[in-house]
Amino acid sequence: MSEDKRGAVMVISSHVIRGSVGNRAAVFALESLGFPVWAMPTVVLPWHPGHGPSTRMTFSEADFDKAIDDLIRAPWIGEVRGVLTGYFGNAAQVSAVARLIAALRENRPDLLYVCDPVMGDLGGLYIPEPTAVAIRDELIPLASLTTPNRYELAWMAGGALDSNAAIMDAALSLGPSRMLVTSAVPMMAGGTGNLYLSGRHALLAEHRLIDNPPNGLGDLLAAVFTARLLEGVDEERALQLATATVYEILARTARRGGDELTLESDISSLSSPMAMVQMRRLMHPAQARKR
Repeated sequence: MSEDKRGAVMVISSHVIRGSVGNRAAVFALESLGFPVWAMPTVVLPWHPGHGPSTRMTFSEADFDKAIDDLIRAPWIGEVRGVLTGYFGNAAQVSAVARLIAALRENRPDLLYVCDPVMGDLGGLYIPEPTAVAIRDELIPLASLTTPNRYELAWMAGGALDSNAAIMDAALSLGPSRMLVTSAVPMMAGGTGNLYLSGRHALLAEHRLIDNPPNGLGDLLAAVFTARLLEGVDEERALQLATATVYEILARTARRGGDELTLESDISSLSSPMAMVQMRRLMHPAQARKR
């Protein structure tokens, strides 16, 4: 596929100086798969907070808003075919990006907007609640696809999700037409899964669980799945490829003893992953209700 037909992907998330999380992971993956990327940081950090305290460099709300205005009226804005958002520094950034998505859709109604609602994990929210509320209320309704982990979905839907049936019901209640939920309930012993729900499919992609993984897996999965969809790969194959890529890079990083994903050493895993992924078709909630 030519570069012109692919179009560019705009990625809006955090940037770290050392590491492979946020924009660092997503931009590398998308560019390695042949997509031009417009990358906008929401915050800049020396490293992921999980490695310890560091200085958080932020943008004023007014400057961030002006930069969004610049992007909306940029002469090259027609290049952008997809947008992927992740971590936000504050609720005002969320509102500015919602305005950007609306403006982009005026000229490109088929814009693929993927919202990765980076807000929490098993321990609860790790961003301020007003920011999480803004993501849920302002961006999720605009998303073509959203990629929460199970705990983020549980917070947004307002209840614990202890089964894949509950995950699918929560996904439908939240509203986006397509949702990819990480940390889904595994069906294989010692495994973990990614559950994908759309109007046509309810799919679970599983692989072996690797303890103490480095950060950035969700960022990487969202970017690779976005790339595969923009390539025109069908949903089931896109899920299989994206899951295999993430698992393969995670396994190789673990073997090296890395504390960050070793993306630069594993470009082949981005383009042609070889890892085995167990794919299962689940009963779509809409089908279950017809019984």
